Parts: sequence; structure tokens; C-alpha cells
Amino acid sequence: MGVVMNEKQLELLRLIEKNGRIDHQTLADMLALEVNQVKEMLTALEQQAVILGYSTLIDWTKVLNTELVTAMIEVKVTPIRGKGFDHVAERIYRFKEVKALYLMSGAYDLSITVEAKTMMEVSRFVSDKLSPLDSVVSTVTHFILKKYKHDGVIFDPPEDDDRRMMVSP
Repeated sequence: MGVVMNEKQLELLRLIEKNGRIDHQTLADMLALEVNQVKEMLTALEQQAVILGYSTLIDWTKVLNTELVTAMIEVKVTPIRGKGFDHVAERIYRFKEVKALYLMSGAYDLSITVEAKTMMEVSRFVSDKLSPLDSVVSTVTHFILKKYKHDGVIFDPPEDDDRRMMVSP
């Protein structure tokens, strides 16, 4: 169930969603609150599971020997009577390779994001772990070739931001 938020809580959530590293004093100044009020709000939002965690977005392509293969897998499933899609999703999201899992509308039921060291590991995940599940009817795997934007952050923005008109003699 949802939690009713006041304007200050909503503003706090929007601020930390963009930058989870903003210190408490800066947040207090931005919200016109006392530091202890901000700390109490954050603690309450964490306890209510509104704030689920804090993360850092890293461009792993710039760090040698750390790149992972990312795949998006479309899955058609047969929901379990009386339990729907939730039971199937729970079995799938427990696999360590699964980074994200969504129930979708449209041509397939679930969208899974998987990370592994190689394409073969992704393939083994699909063939050895995902496809054998009783509820799984079919899968389609798409490999991510390049990230352009993720969570609102542009990867490798163009360095030449010179928008002046070219003049030639």
C-alpha cells in the first residue's frame, strides 16, 4: 500500500533521487528545515520502505576488465492459479543474475534485465535456469550493445558542444 506524503517529504525524495549524496545540512537548507527534521524524515521513509536503498551510477565501460554483458529478456509465462504472476516473478528475481524484473503489458509478460561476465553465461542462465521453470512458455533475449542514457544520465555526452555556425571563405 502507498504512503501519503506531505510536500516536504515529496521534495526531499525528489532531491535525493537525483543525488543521494547530498548531505543532511544542505538538504535542510534546501527544504527550509532543521537538520534533525531531515534525518527523522529520512529514517521514517527508510523504515516505511519508501526509500529502498542508495546507489551510484557507474559507467563500467571506462574501468578496465570490469565490463559485464547486459541482456534484456522478454518472457511469456503462464500465471499460477490463485497466485498470479507474483509467484513466478519471485522465483525469477531470486536468481543472482537478475538485476531487474518487471511485469509488462503487451506481447510478453515479464521483462528481465540480466548481467553476466559473458554472453555464454547469459545463455546458460536462460537455458539452465529460466526456461526450465514450469510457468515459462517462451523467452526472447536482447543483448545491450551500448548505453546512451540510464536513470536520466547521458553516457558519453558529445565533447564538442560548439554550436556556432561554421563559416567558410
